[in-house]
Amino acid sequence: MAWTREQMAQRAARELRDGFYVNLGIGIPTMVANYIPGGMSVCLQSENGMLGVGPFPYEGEEDADLINAGKQTITALPMTSFFSSADGFGMIRGGHIDLTILGSMQVARNGDLANWTIPGKMIKGMGGAMDLVAGVKRVVVVMEHEAKGEPKLLEQCTLPLTGQRVADMVITDLGVFTVARKGEAKLTLIALADGVTLDEITAKTAAKFENGLDRAAA
Repeated sequence: MAWTREQMAQRAARELRDGFYVNLGIGIPTMVANYIPGGMSVCLQSENGMLGVGPFPYEGEEDADLINAGKQTITALPMTSFFSSADGFGMIRGGHIDLTILGSMQVARNGDLANWTIPGKMIKGMGGAMDLVAGVKRVVVVMEHEAKGEPKLLEQCTLPLTGQRVADMVITDLGVFTVARKGEAKLTLIALADGVTLDEITAKTAAKFENGLDRAAA
């Protein structure tokens, strides 16, 4: 067994804090907006020029002019503000966003992250990930633990990097790891997904990690 995409998003939502300004990446991270705890005030920012991103619209109520950075239709809130993408990136580069939750293709034991391209494949553009990992105070990665049977948690990334030593936490369908950004590279397992064993996650992880399950439960 393992966590579903919804359960991964729900676990990532536990990293939100009241008053946070948060940027959600494409894919599973966008689902985190569905699991913001009741009574918690979180302001979602989109680098294409929106602060105060609302929920996804109901079918038939979409406004093609209201989209997030992943080109998904969204809604506005009474407190929503709009601005140029230059200002949106200025917020990110200026360190004004508290947390970003991103997807990734690979993460290394030391927090290196690769999530923007696979050599030889056509891509639409670099996107905002490089700015986000460099300018946001905390980076949480949400991704499947494997891709086509190959581990995505590695000793070293083999794909072009988005940023070096930028990830603080990695949430996969098998468990949750914390990452030491500074000092000695250290990856620590702090939680297992429902029905997943330590032996299973060890077999499917190509990076050395410490077992912090007992400390996390204490």
